[in-house]
Amino acid sequence: MKVRSVLYLPASNPRAIEKARGLDCDVAVLDLEDAVAPEAKSDARKAAIEAAMAGGFGPKLAVRINALDTPWAADDLDALKDAPVDLVVAPKIENEQQVKAISDVLRLDQRLWAMIETPKALVDLKDIAEAGGILSGLMLGVNDLAKELKTGASPDREPFKPWLAAVVAHARANKLLAIDGVFNRIKDEDGFMAEAQQGRLYGFDGKSLIHPSQITPANTAFGPSPVEIEWAQKIVAAFAAPEAAGLGVIRVDGEMVERLHLQQAQSLLADL
Repeated sequence: MKVRSVLYLPASNPRAIEKARGLDCDVAVLDLEDAVAPEAKSDARKAAIEAAMAGGFGPKLAVRINALDTPWAADDLDALKDAPVDLVVAPKIENEQQVKAISDVLRLDQRLWAMIETPKALVDLKDIAEAGGILSGLMLGVNDLAKELKTGASPDREPFKPWLAAVVAHARANKLLAIDGVFNRIKDEDGFMAEAQQGRLYGFDGKSLIHPSQITPANTAFGPSPVEIEWAQKIVAAFAAPEAAGLGVIRVDGEMVERLHLQQAQSLLADL
């Protein structure tokens, strides 16, 4: 499943929902949490369910519920368990019990992404990632995390680097997807691309987005470049040659390449 671009849209905004049907993001997340005022929660929930039932979404559809310690979470989960929604995003997950509690309510064919956005979640990251159930991904919630950690601004996310690596490591150890956090400066195209490339360097599968203008850059940053595709094709062709039969290591364009690189190349080309 490609998750290069994960776009948040307020479920309370009918125009945003309609627009999402024609966007090229890999996942569209109808948001019931931060983007919706308390007095609009019920109407937003109803709108999200109606949108899901109407269908027509090219991207994979997800819904972000309210945090479990809020008055709206139980109703969110109750509405979603019978809705045609494949993926549920849960904010402010802090322990494995919360993952299991959500898994017990939702259907077995639904999937859950847990948002990592509090210091408690970072401390208990291992337990969260190993919780099982319907958990299929970890998402970094950078805005709430920055607030709680009281970190300063940094163009290269210096205060977050240990946690970027930790989220990816725990995701990979448990065969989960890893989704990087949002970039707030919508007009800063160069800054977005730099941060997206950093996220890919750290191993994230994709990035959370707050505006449609970020979709194409995200798809580019988290997709293979022409140079990477060409290199992968060379590796596959070299190992397919008769003289490579039975060899574990060969030379391609003067570089030593192992069969683990062949597996990586085959995986990259399979996702095209």
